[in-house]
Amino acid sequence: MSGHKAKKQFGQNFLVDQNIIADIVRCIRPEANDNMVEIGPGLGALTRPLLKQLNKLHVVEIDRDIIARLKTDYPQDKIVIHEGDALQFDFATLGTPLRIVGNLPYNISSPLLFHFAEYAERITDMHFMLQNEVVERMVADPSTPAYGRLSVMLQYRFYMEKLLDVPPESFRPAPKVDSAIVRMIPLRTEQIVVKNELVFAQIVAAAFGQRRKTLRNTLRAYLTDDEFVLLGIDAGLRAENLPVAEFAKVAAYVAGR
Repeated sequence: MSGHKAKKQFGQNFLVDQNIIADIVRCIRPEANDNMVEIGPGLGALTRPLLKQLNKLHVVEIDRDIIARLKTDYPQDKIVIHEGDALQFDFATLGTPLRIVGNLPYNISSPLLFHFAEYAERITDMHFMLQNEVVERMVADPSTPAYGRLSVMLQYRFYMEKLLDVPPESFRPAPKVDSAIVRMIPLRTEQIVVKNELVFAQIVAAAFGQRRKTLRNTLRAYLTDDEFVLLGIDAGLRAENLPVAEFAKVAAYVAGR
């Protein structure tokens, strides 16, 4: 698989450390009949070991050079190639329940995570390699520096945990950042505290829009001082201090008003 140059526009860094690859596959625990899709298979670091354990694997790939390799280097009765951009791909076409894996391009990781969230009810689990800083933000607790909009917007729909650290030297070319593996499991419908997603997203965006300001200031367009008291929320707090359930409470109140 030598000879492919990583392409900057696709954010490519190829995983080469065999021990890390084995650890990731162990985390994923593929079963023969799983309905699994890999995002950006690249040079096949995960594709090959996954295909050893799966009857079939879907892959979504945008790079034409890699697509050409996928068509020649793998058993075509076991791999289903979807050419195009994962951000535009309709994952509903792959059936349900779906398992998603991938080494996500770091330059579009947040939009991709929000795209997958739209299919949450069809997904069993997701395992992704991401920039460590992004994973830390995803799993962060309230009142910690990493807790922010991404934390809240993903935690209300997914149970998430960081599984593995992956150092830069595990890749060719080595990225300038540390990486990590995260597991995301969609919460069941009855566990989701948010009823109006649009209002919730607006409230969270407004609250974190100016992180240093208090909720009294950032949510002025949504709540009066009296309404903060009514909801039992301290208007002097900042967005980073408010748990997901409290954001949901504010959104439910605003939507119901």
